[in-house]
Amino acid sequence: MKSRPATGGLVYSTDSGRMCPVCRQPQAQCQCRTAKPLPAGDGIVRVSRETKGRAGKGVTLVKGVALESEALIALGKQLKATCGSGGTVKDGVIEVQGDHVERVMEALKKQGFTVKRAGG
Repeated sequence: MKSRPATGGLVYSTDSGRMCPVCRQPQAQCQCRTAKPLPAGDGIVRVSRETKGRAGKGVTLVKGVALESEALIALGKQLKATCGSGGTVKDGVIEVQGDHVERVMEALKKQGFTVKRAGG
């Protein structure tokens, strides 16, 4: 007798498109994503450079920004445009491709954030 996996279920419906695997609602009406609380922090944005797990390619990480997900994505887009580089926003962390720590710190300070450089 086959058992159904706990995380399995409907992924796509021709009626409503992609489905959320957690609440099993269409992604446009997903209840579990809208209920995410803001990440708790100390109000200091930390900017660092990291190469770990990226085949030696460096990225600039921005952590500790207490914004909603839409505002965080918009800030990430603005920082990427400032640096003329690509990147992404994952799990509340903005990643900008390349070593742009100084540029990112300047841009964040202009917007009124308290910024510190983290790491070496």
